[in-house]
Amino acid sequence: MTLISRQTAKRVLEKLAQAYPDARCALNHQNAFELLIATILSAQSTDARVNKVTEGLFQKYRTPEDYASLTPEILQEDIKELGLYRSKAENIVAACRILMEQYGGQVPVSREELMKLPGVGRKTANVVLSVAFGVPALAVDTHVSRVANRIGLADSDNPLQIEQQVCSLVPKKLWSNAHHWLIHHGRRVCTARKPQCDSCPLQAECRYYKQEQKKAGKRPASSA
Repeated sequence: MTLISRQTAKRVLEKLAQAYPDARCALNHQNAFELLIATILSAQSTDARVNKVTEGLFQKYRTPEDYASLTPEILQEDIKELGLYRSKAENIVAACRILMEQYGGQVPVSREELMKLPGVGRKTANVVLSVAFGVPALAVDTHVSRVANRIGLADSDNPLQIEQQVCSLVPKKLWSNAHHWLIHHGRRVCTARKPQCDSCPLQAECRYYKQEQKKAGKRPASSA
């Protein structure tokens, strides 16, 4: 299916920027390392639940060295409220040992190096690059995937392809902002079940809304 035009994408971004001027990363953190840990923990868990866990975790363990000295079994007790806590504990301990052994306890500023760490995929790497280091990157989570496909910024189920398609329509300087705007829109309006299309500011641009209106025999809003 054909993606929306660059001109339409520009209008989408302008409306999202207006709707969510304060959009930012919802994971609480004070530095790149804490963001890395929080993002690893966020897999199949809500940001709110992760923030609840890290509130105590980040007071107890502050540096890669602290985590590297643990066994996964010890860390499991601190994060067992989260899904996949056993594998997350193993990955975090292993990743922190690598940070200590190969990077002097510093989080690398490279997608390739970040993705070599256990538990770090492209999405997590992009979050760290974008939020912690200000490197233009667009992380694709379930919200970004859903909203981008509905609007017409993407047409794929593959996260990498979605990232490439959205980035082809969005100026590089706005990749990080677009990531946050799409997430906020997905949480507040373009929800997985029963999206609030009637109150959505993107009616004139959204491919999904136009299709639904057509199915219902209604005339969609004009994008002119």
